[in-house]
Amino acid sequence: MISVLLADDQALVRTGFRMILENAPDMRVVGEASDGAEAARSVRAARPDIVLMDVRMPGVDGVEATRRICADDTEGRTRVLILTTFDLDEYVYAALRAGASGFLLKDTLAPDLLSAIRVVTRGESVVAPSVTRRLLDRYVTAGEGPVVAPTALESLTEREREVLGLIARGLSNAEIAGRLFLSEGTIKTHVSRVLTKLALRDRVQAVVFAYECGLVRAGSGS
Repeated sequence: MISVLLADDQALVRTGFRMILENAPDMRVVGEASDGAEAARSVRAARPDIVLMDVRMPGVDGVEATRRICADDTEGRTRVLILTTFDLDEYVYAALRAGASGFLLKDTLAPDLLSAIRVVTRGESVVAPSVTRRLLDRYVTAGEGPVVAPTALESLTEREREVLGLIARGLSNAEIAGRLFLSEGTIKTHVSRVLTKLALRDRVQAVVFAYECGLVRAGSGS
């Protein structure tokens, strides 16, 4: 059973999500929060699998709440899905850097919402490759120096570095396998090793890391 915490300052929005989730046989709502500070406290108490986190809330917003939750949750048990009205909300990139596993638009259809929660529970992400590229193109300025020292890549093999670069360009495992003439299973192994060596939570964090260390740059081609 997937446990979910709802964090949104609008009671009607929380009610709508609760109705959707409680009709799913494999999910249950374990709490609600009306701001980021309450969300962080509730996560410590309830230890949910997923937090549906509104990005814009009074007081402590969804970005800071995500940062607090991910800092406290050293085992990576709880994953955060950011909820936003706009697909290029200025806070979304910051939330991904803070540790969010992806984001959903508030007009997401119920079946897609449930599917996204299941995907993230499995340790994957729900930021579509095209949206990932748009986010990074907007919020990582081409030509800026790397935020993370390039030496952070030294733990990776040449192949793992190549795989990381392709992840950052939005390619799926199947697409990377086709590009490198390897099996999809082999690519999954490389992705897992990259995440482990760099202490990253998921593919979204891998994309952000690749841009911040200068492995790839916003607006770059293949």
